[in-house]
Amino acid sequence: MIKVDGISKTYGSNKAVENLSFELEKGKIYGFLGPNGAGKSTTMNIMTGYLAPTEGKVIIEDHDIVLEPEEAKKHLGYLPELPPLYQDMTVEEYLRFVAELKRVPKKERRDQLAKVMKMTEIGEVSEKLIRNLSKGYKQRVGLAQAILGFPELIILDEPTVGLDPEQTIEFREMVKGLKEDHIVLISSHMLYEIQELCDVIMIISHGKLIENGTKEELIAKYDNKTLEEIFIEATHHEAEILEAEKKEAERKAAEKKAKEEDDEDEGEESEEKEPEIEFEMTEEEYKAIFGEDAVEDDEDSDEESEEEDSDKEESEDKKESEKKKDKDSKEEEK
Repeated sequence: MIKVDGISKTYGSNKAVENLSFELEKGKIYGFLGPNGAGKSTTMNIMTGYLAPTEGKVIIEDHDIVLEPEEAKKHLGYLPELPPLYQDMTVEEYLRFVAELKRVPKKERRDQLAKVMKMTEIGEVSEKLIRNLSKGYKQRVGLAQAILGFPELIILDEPTVGLDPEQTIEFREMVKGLKEDHIVLISSHMLYEIQELCDVIMIISHGKLIENGTKEELIAKYDNKTLEEIFIEATHHEAEILEAEKKEAERKAAEKKAKEEDDEDEGEESEEKEPEIEFEMTEEEYKAIFGEDAVEDDEDSDEESEEEDSDKEESEDKKESEKKKDKDSKEEEK
């Protein structure tokens, strides 16, 4: 059992893969479809241990590919789009080298090499330098190195790219023969190939798994449309959803920014027009805070202030009276 559990991979603000989950079972061939930039290669690189996920995990036969890479990779074979071939080695030399890298027990190497060369039909070119092989035979050698060690999971990335029609048909037949003893995951843009080979089809778009089912299930879900039509409709629909989500996120961000600016303006106005606050205190509260003497001092102060005000008033009245007398005296003299 192979389990991909909630894996995500981000590069800065870009999400190449987002919360991707699925399970792969033995005896089935799985097709992995998606537009360019959908996240297929990133997903496969995470599954094979070439990249570490930002979140989530990949479990291969109970081994975490990040925490237990050596144990997990014993159960994994991988054929990338460009096979990792050493051009100056013969086919047999190269496969012996791969067997050593995979730590195939010495006593099993001869039998395994003979078996994979028979499966991939490369026995007749075993003594040839890889550089002198045709594209089709190089691809077969790449498949042979993926099969060596007989891992539970075999991942094939665009395995028939560059092959002529006859080579493509032969290669497909080899892949079909693998599902009896292996889990096979194929990534390809060739929808006809996926339709012919795969038991389960997974479609990924913008880093998300948007469809996962058998060919029959997908055709029934999409009203008997062809796989090409299903692929286009599913990926376009996902793109429309993401565009709508993006616009909604931008709208909310703009509203939030406008609200923050309004709050800042209100805060500045509040600081400019800060009201004066008057506090009223009862005599009991004043006594509790400042004591009895403070109250008496305040009362004495108030009385003194009242006396001063009264004396001031009397003085002003006296001055007015004197001014009036002077005025009357002057009038009498006249």
